[in-house]
Amino acid sequence: MSLDKVLSIGGKPGLYKLIAQTRGGFVAESLIDNKRISVSVQNNISILSEIAIYTLTEEIPLKQVLKSIKEKENGEQASVKPKDSKDKLEEYFFNVLPDYDEDRVYASDIKKIIQWYNLLQKHDMLDFSDSEEEPETVSDEEE
Repeated sequence: MSLDKVLSIGGKPGLYKLIAQTRGGFVAESLIDNKRISVSVQNNISILSEIAIYTLTEEIPLKQVLKSIKEKENGEQASVKPKDSKDKLEEYFFNVLPDYDEDRVYASDIKKIIQWYNLLQKHDMLDFSDSEEEPETVSDEEE
């Protein structure tokens, strides 16, 4: 499943899978307890594919950050806990994304990313290979 269908809803813990759209919002299913909820468009909703992390030079899509964590952890749960100390979280994130902007990426953001990574890993939703359909270049020999 791509990150286009995974949501973070303000004021609600965890992540949600988009199930269906309704007239006034949509139905989402929690990845924590599989309960379905109705969410109105007034809620603060973030689609994971639209989230980016600040670096010193540009904004890196969350998908790339999650890939880096997956590579670092060999596909397993994160080696740090979201409740670890601020210094430990920042050190870990520096290993994942060396040029992240420490002034604009807070420890609370790092905690959230690690929680999201662990939740997506638990549900085997970190395989992004199918959503990366990069157009292949056509060589001159094929003409």
